[in-house]
Amino acid sequence: VQLVESGGGSVQVGGSLTLSCEASGYTFNTYCMGWFRQASGKEREEVAAITASEGALGVIADSVKGRFTVSRDNRKNTLSLQMNNLKPEDSALYYCAAQFLEASCAVVHAIDNWGQGTQVTVS
Repeated sequence: VQLVESGGGSVQVGGSLTLSCEASGYTFNTYCMGWFRQASGKEREEVAAITASEGALGVIADSVKGRFTVSRDNRKNTLSLQMNNLKPEDSALYYCAAQFLEASCAVVHAIDNWGQGTQVTVS
């Protein structure tokens, strides 16, 4: 399993970014996918998850509800995270994750496959 994130960067408060994750090395449409983030000095936390069936939305953290949208394209093997109205507290290293077992898709300590992360800085 290979996961490569992109799209991070520096943005002003209230701005938007779209993160992408390109997946390879496995059957993408059989895995639950998720986005996690880790701010400096804090533990990694779940942001969003989406089940294997395209369009079936999973868990969204309360802190980003209404601002972030997760989606996947099972034809292109990609996962996306649209982030709007960004706040300084959204600054973190964002990770893409792939999990075969849907029941543990949003459980940070249970995730089997991680990308390297992409940095988001909001100021």
